[in-house]
Amino acid sequence: MQLDALWNYMQYDMEADRFENGMRNSPNRITLLKQRDFLIEQQSNMKKLESNIAAMNDRLEIIRDESVRLQNVLAKLLEDIAAKPPETLEDIAHQKAAVEKLEDSLKHYEQELVRMRRESEMSDRTQREIRMRAARTKAEYDELKKVYEVEFKEAQVKLAELKARAEAESKTVDPEALARYRQIKQHAMPPMAKINGDRCGGCNMTLPAAVLGRLNGGQIVECDNCGRMLFVPTVPVAE
Repeated sequence: MQLDALWNYMQYDMEADRFENGMRNSPNRITLLKQRDFLIEQQSNMKKLESNIAAMNDRLEIIRDESVRLQNVLAKLLEDIAAKPPETLEDIAHQKAAVEKLEDSLKHYEQELVRMRRESEMSDRTQREIRMRAARTKAEYDELKKVYEVEFKEAQVKLAELKARAEAESKTVDPEALARYRQIKQHAMPPMAKINGDRCGGCNMTLPAAVLGRLNGGQIVECDNCGRMLFVPTVPVAE
């Protein structure tokens, strides 16, 4: 009879579990979680963009300062050449190489500035898009959160009723059997299985004759395959 009571308790226990799982998997909750994760992701993206822009601005200042310095060096070199033209081919080649090196460096910085301006424009556009998407999602999130909070409160009341009913039913169950049931529940759901002929109703494996014999003796027996507590009703029980 102790397993009959435990089986009846399991029906209430499983109903409470199913309802709680339904709460966790409600469409509104899932949507809220997705929106929350999206907003967190956009915050992270915005921080990365801001960090990149800050680094870009620092680099821009360096390039501008270096460009001014090189322009001054080039101007001074051309001024010196004009004041004192080179006298030998070797001097001409040396000064020509120096001028070309300065001009190449300036050209490189100019190209980098052009690239950075393009990247800056892209970053500005991306920031605007992130802000717009985040604002739209935040508004949707806030509205849905109001709806879900009402839904959740109502569900909490229902869940408390189901758990209270299961708890009350557990008082009719042998404490030792209930403790074993809860251990099995950690790895097998549902924790109990009816016998179908000579098979476990949980995993459908054929049970050895020795196991069936122990069942007929009224012992608590578990399936060697799935670990569920095997059950043969002695009186009509809830399905």
